Amino acid sequence: MTDAAELKRRTAELLAAYPPATTDRLDFLQARFDAGLAWVHYPEGLGGLGVPRSLQAVVDAELADSGAPDNDPRRIGIGLGMAAPTILQYGTEEQKQRFLRPLWVGEEVWCQLFSEPGAGSDLAALGTRAVREGEDWVVNGQKVWTSSAHLARWAILIARTDPEVPKHAGITYFLCDMTDPGVEVRPLRQITGEAEFNEVFLTNVRIPDSRRLGEVGNGWRVAQTTLNNERVAIGGMRLPREGGMIGPVSKTWRERPELRTPDLHQRLLGLWVESEVARLTAERLRQQLVAGQPGYEGSGMKLSFARLNQEISGLEVELRGEEGLLYDDWTMRRPELVDFTGRDAGYRYLRSKGNSIEGGTSEVLLNIVAERVLGLPAEPRTDKDVAWKDLAR
Repeated sequence: MTDAAELKRRTAELLAAYPPATTDRLDFLQARFDAGLAWVHYPEGLGGLGVPRSLQAVVDAELADSGAPDNDPRRIGIGLGMAAPTILQYGTEEQKQRFLRPLWVGEEVWCQLFSEPGAGSDLAALGTRAVREGEDWVVNGQKVWTSSAHLARWAILIARTDPEVPKHAGITYFLCDMTDPGVEVRPLRQITGEAEFNEVFLTNVRIPDSRRLGEVGNGWRVAQTTLNNERVAIGGMRLPREGGMIGPVSKTWRERPELRTPDLHQRLLGLWVESEVARLTAERLRQQLVAGQPGYEGSGMKLSFARLNQEISGLEVELRGEEGLLYDDWTMRRPELVDFTGRDAGYRYLRSKGNSIEGGTSEVLLNIVAERVLGLPAEPRTDKDVAWKDLAR
């Protein structure tokens, strides 16, 4: 039985064998993975020890105190939060052994090829086709809003493999090598001037059947695992008090008394309380995850995250007045990370507009919460039993 004391002992052994001050960063991370201290709730041999997720905090605290490097989780967030749990649940043993270690240590960045120009909110209507040719699948189509595609080596991809059945039934899930011939990444310039998103064109891309995840035609079920984990990753991030968007506006309020008005004071107090409630609710959600897979609570948290970010950033611009409209960097950049708090107030205001779209639109998430959390009647759907090829597009 592995308990906190045993984990501290194992961590101490890792630090003794690989002193952080003198060990190459990648070597240390690989050793940590091999010791089962990467994500302790994963199985042995896959970076974990098969113990409760709650014990990860014991390892993380010991390593932080020693000055050990982390795996830069923000840079590889799609891999950690979306690809890894899906591969763990649906992947073959060979796929788990091949992908999880380089994913966790950050050697290979991942992106998500789900949304399309004609299939965003209605993702199941996607039209990217994958046709079987021998031991390969030949994929043609276009994906859009793909974060980190310009940095990624691998992608999680869903494509239509059977147009003769209803839209949810004819989808299959693949792992796509972004360096393969036929994969083209083009930047999408956003309102901020940056291009963190991309559109990806797939032209006769050959994916071996060995990189199919789950059964043929079962891609929608596999994708639900990914999407549930994505919403938890976005809405359930661990933050300190006054972490995230509320931090900069609170700091401005304290340091700039000349900007204060009674109305802004009341609004800031309300948003501060809501931010703290959201932070504590996210902590509760993470504790619930210890017992199993994420549920639809992540959809509610992601809804709250988007609304609060937009309201707080709007309040900050209003508080700063003309100064809040300034935005000193419109340069076309290809950032590795989205920096919400280290930039101008104008940047935060503009970038937060995307929060209600990325990771599932707020409108779709409201339906999910209504139907699957509150048990309200579902909206009428006339296309559930119609073959995809017969749908109007």
